[in-house]
Amino acid sequence: MADTVKLNKKPLMIAHRGTSGLECENTAAAFVAAGNRSYYGIETDVHITADGRPIIIHDDVTDRVSLSKLSVEGSTFDELRSIVLLDKDGEPRGDLRLPTLEEYLKLCKRYDKYAVLELKNPMKQQDIETIVSAVKNCYSVEKMIFISFSYENMVILRSLLPDAKLQFLCTCEIDGALVEKLLAHGLDLDIHYSRINKSAVELLHSHGIAVNCWTCDQKEDGEYLTECGVDFITSNILE
Repeated sequence: MADTVKLNKKPLMIAHRGTSGLECENTAAAFVAAGNRSYYGIETDVHITADGRPIIIHDDVTDRVSLSKLSVEGSTFDELRSIVLLDKDGEPRGDLRLPTLEEYLKLCKRYDKYAVLELKNPMKQQDIETIVSAVKNCYSVEKMIFISFSYENMVILRSLLPDAKLQFLCTCEIDGALVEKLLAHGLDLDIHYSRINKSAVELLHSHGIAVNCWTCDQKEDGEYLTECGVDFITSNILE
């Protein structure tokens, strides 16, 4: 039976798009698989539809995860929810649909996992407010980590949620300029694992900045990151 790859010594582990090494990414099946394991958090991606509703999917277009090709932000919520997603074998599976933000949050709550929510693409403040409202209604800001490649999204979130855990996503060099950018709005860092070394982690920690790294799927890389002292590892398959 397929299963995750276990790390002996490890930081806090985040299931990337759910346990996407085993189940179709960003689906209830992947979130439940993560919920039934030892993960600290479950990561997913949220877009805003053409009619202003949050929906869970990574890509801007649906064709990688279904037989349909729709623009996520150019389609309505109902159009997107009608799509049947592909299972790991590439065949359509009738019970797999794009989850709502509320469905994802309720599963995180059921399994008592941190919800690690990536805001895809720059968003309007009103759309971010819609997401924050859903979080407050369905779960708890205290059990959330918000992440985004959009620095502007992070700035808006900080204005709305002064005490929330926010991690800026990037692939950039870890240097003084990045540290200043993070400190300006009280942000932690979520960075590609290839950028990590011990001195970089020490620099960030010296300024009180927590370090998450994505997306590490090889056991030896996970062991190296653990030795470097990262706070989180985000992975499709490592546990």
